[in-house]
Amino acid sequence: MNELVKILSSMHPEIDFSVHHDLLDEGILDSIDIVTLVGEIDEVYGIQVPLEEITPENFSSVEAIYQMIERLRGQ
Repeated sequence: MNELVKILSSMHPEIDFSVHHDLLDEGILDSIDIVTLVGEIDEVYGIQVPLEEITPENFSSVEAIYQMIERLRGQ
């Protein structure tokens, strides 16, 4: 999860991701951020995020994003 937090912090260094738990509703991540994040996940974790996984539920929090990564790594 540390790598994920590093990625997010590089995108938004002004945000403390340990405090914010609803990244979409709080307006921290937008659609451009999600596209960037999907590319970073591919690069860092070596997994491709299928289009059907790009849902608000999977990108709502650091924990949700990490759970999606772990699920995709297991496939």
